Amino acid sequence: MRQQQQAALRIREMILRGDLAPGQHVAEAAIAGQLRISRTPVRQALPALAEEGLLTRAGRRGYAVRIFTINEIVTALDIRAALEGMAARLLTERGVPHVLLRTLKECLSEGDDLFAKRHLEKADELSYGQMNERFHNSVLEAADNAIISDLVSRLRRVPFVAPGVIAFDKKSSTEVFDLLFHAHRQHHAITNALENGQGARAEALFKEHVYAQKQSMNLAEHRPGMHHSALSSASRNE
Repeated sequence: MRQQQQAALRIREMILRGDLAPGQHVAEAAIAGQLRISRTPVRQALPALAEEGLLTRAGRRGYAVRIFTINEIVTALDIRAALEGMAARLLTERGVPHVLLRTLKECLSEGDDLFAKRHLEKADELSYGQMNERFHNSVLEAADNAIISDLVSRLRRVPFVAPGVIAFDKKSSTEVFDLLFHAHRQHHAITNALENGQGARAEALFKEHVYAQKQSMNLAEHRPGMHHSALSSASRNE
């Protein structure tokens, strides 16, 4: 499973950088050769990436890179953050469950352990993604609002939008550490706001929190309506 996750991360970053262009057929053997790994984890990763919305079916057993735009990603990220912030505010209005706070603090502890050694490896990035997904999902589940949950679920079908998806475009190991460390400090701030019943603060923090995800993909300065149409073209022009 870990090899599959590593393969998915590396293929994700190939798509983000434009090494695999929108609409391009994804050849299992060629990808395995480029990544210098066996074909098995690549074969296992492709259906998972299709579930994320990064790939589409091409033929009976093949896949191609889904054609998507920067506007789709940035807009979906902003809406997801707004909905998660709303869920957090609604929680404070009716009382934040103790079980949620316990889960969030477990996530904080997991993240703190990752950053304690002051550097991250690829395996740590995957662990962070799993923790991050649990953190965000826990807030939505506790809010117990079917409309918000359904909308967020649909938004997560847009490539690179789900909180568990980790991908970095042209970032050094130091930059990756700094981005994720800052995002995790925001997890602490969000948990603190929820624990103290500060709904407006929690909502604002969730909206700010998505900025780090945009930075990881070199999309932090993009605004809907800007010229670039495909993510790969934006990556090449950064």
